[in-house]
Amino acid sequence: MDHFKTLTTFVNVVQRGSLSAAARHEGVAPAMVSRRLDALEAKLGVKLLQRTTRRVTLTPEGAAFAEDCQRLLRELADAETAVASRGVEVSGHLRATAPAGFGRKFVAPLAADFTRQHPRVSVALDLTDRLVDLVAEGFDCAIRFGEQADSALVRYALGESRRVVVAAPAYLAGYGRPQHPRDLERHLCLTLGDGVTGGQRGWTLAIDGTPTLQRVGGALACNDGAVLHEWALQGRGVAWRSLWEVADDLQAGRLVSVLDDYAAPAIRIYCVFPARKHLPLRVRAFVDLLKTAFARPSLQSALTGHAGAEKKTGRPSKK
Repeated sequence: MDHFKTLTTFVNVVQRGSLSAAARHEGVAPAMVSRRLDALEAKLGVKLLQRTTRRVTLTPEGAAFAEDCQRLLRELADAETAVASRGVEVSGHLRATAPAGFGRKFVAPLAADFTRQHPRVSVALDLTDRLVDLVAEGFDCAIRFGEQADSALVRYALGESRRVVVAAPAYLAGYGRPQHPRDLERHLCLTLGDGVTGGQRGWTLAIDGTPTLQRVGGALACNDGAVLHEWALQGRGVAWRSLWEVADDLQAGRLVSVLDDYAAPAIRIYCVFPARKHLPLRVRAFVDLLKTAFARPSLQSALTGHAGAEKKTGRPSKK
């Protein structure tokens, strides 16, 4: 039990960013938190945290250990909730958010299934490509792409997504096929955002084996990925889209992928939610539904692209 308390304290310090914040959360003196961390580091024989009076910073060993500890504590909480909630009906209002295009294709159908499985739950699904502040805006959970900088959020990995650079055959016939990422500076690139004050000014491609932000330019930009997809189909320019979005177009020949040898590694897809001592049953049930659904081979195949679509991308992308 003492070791469990020590691990819990370590995770609280990581999630809250300081010893004093963790101490307030646990209702103990900061000196007690410090002693527990000292004991944990002595037991493991490694330095987990670099500590100052104002903040703590994880060492590489500490970061790896923190992720394992968070996973173990989540699994324990899941087991406790599963036992305690038997016979308890899920109810209440759930607020979830997801990126617009991904949410329409994958999350919205699951949200509808969730309300059918749990008639006493209502769901409000907010589809937006902006980064939502879950706590300040009152959301229960979110779907996010890429690694998460906010350590106060608990995350579950759902799968992976990768992007490809695509264009319509008619566009390539008129403007030529880019052979290197630098060639994109001379092409009509369809960018996400307003094209002036921010947004997708560059696309991440693997140059000399290293993910690199390649600057792009073009006359057309939009904050809706579906519009960029449609413009690409119309031959208006080159787009950088998720493979799950354009796989059918690649298979049918409506779009062709380029720069396949420079494709960046896939990025992880996560379900994230604020760290709480007692997670509402409706949130845990929804997260469980997402985990089960995204574990299906058919859905994982849809995320990473159909086998038929791979044949239309030219040379196979480097992993």
